[in-house]
Amino acid sequence: MPEFEAPSTQDSTRIDDLRIGAVRPLITPALLQEWLPAPQAAIDLVEDSRAALARVLHGQDDRLIVVVGPCSIHDHDEALQYARQLKAEADALAGELIVVMRVYFEKPRTTVGWKGYINDPHHDGSYAINEGLRLARHLLLDVLALGLPVGTEFLDLLSPQFISDLVSWGAIGARTTESPSHRQLASGLSCPVGFKNGTGGSVKMAVDAIVAAQAPHAFLGLTKMGQASVFETRGNPDCHVILRGGKQPNYSKADVDATGALLHAAGLRERVMIDCSHANSSKQHQKQIEVAGDVAAQVAAGDARIMGVMIESHLNEGRQDIVPGQPLKPGVSVTDACISFEQTVPVLRTLADAVRARRQR
Repeated sequence: MPEFEAPSTQDSTRIDDLRIGAVRPLITPALLQEWLPAPQAAIDLVEDSRAALARVLHGQDDRLIVVVGPCSIHDHDEALQYARQLKAEADALAGELIVVMRVYFEKPRTTVGWKGYINDPHHDGSYAINEGLRLARHLLLDVLALGLPVGTEFLDLLSPQFISDLVSWGAIGARTTESPSHRQLASGLSCPVGFKNGTGGSVKMAVDAIVAAQAPHAFLGLTKMGQASVFETRGNPDCHVILRGGKQPNYSKADVDATGALLHAAGLRERVMIDCSHANSSKQHQKQIEVAGDVAAQVAAGDARIMGVMIESHLNEGRQDIVPGQPLKPGVSVTDACISFEQTVPVLRTLADAVRARRQR
């Protein structure tokens, strides 16, 4: 008779979660939305602005979409101060521009650094993400209450469930445009989405992303109640390319021509948004003014393919580092350098003049 051996108990701790330091609870999207519900006025603004943006994308509205605001949000009161000033300009130029405030909460990092308002709202490495989600939603509601639609970059695949109902326009960044997961996410988002060309300058990557996002997909996600589920999407027909430069700028007429040819070959609308910052400005924030001027000249000359512009702008010019124990300068970006709001106003008016000139051709 073989000797009896007691069944062994597998010790999964020897092979699982070896590099996880902690696991903390996460609030559910449904709970956050119960705490901070969208009032009817906000719902109406989001719905109406999404429809207006879609009309521009489909060639049914000749206005120019302008996504403008801080590189990233790091202070609630400063963001609202900016929003109030932007709202006045948006109203004055509403016949020519659809102004969407850039309200970015998540920042992709090339190596390491501050990951944004949702991940680290206290700027100190404490990663109070539950509080960051609450603060982010609170700010979006406050900006919408002023009458401004908002746009943001969707970087994390779960965070849209907490805030995307308040977003009128979304971006997929240069580092994630090639990501199948982000293309699938975009296929299910309720708002128009812009895909940036890759960091190396590949526009084909963004064109492929649009084709993918227009198709139905099935993927794993988190429901509003916090349940892991399989999501089946219908596809997003309101996607477009954002030219942000690569190894060299790509905002010229020749670049728009080349992008239009790629879109046409893929059976897509020849509609292009141009990011005046990032590689198009060679990381020189003041050069955004020059880039916007060039784009405005193309629009004024009658180019209907250019449907939008992005500008990084804050209350005050430049950027600053987050230094422990050192107070931040008010209204100055803590990520990429921005032009000041004072510098932004004439740029917006130049773009509006360009739309008027295009209408007269």
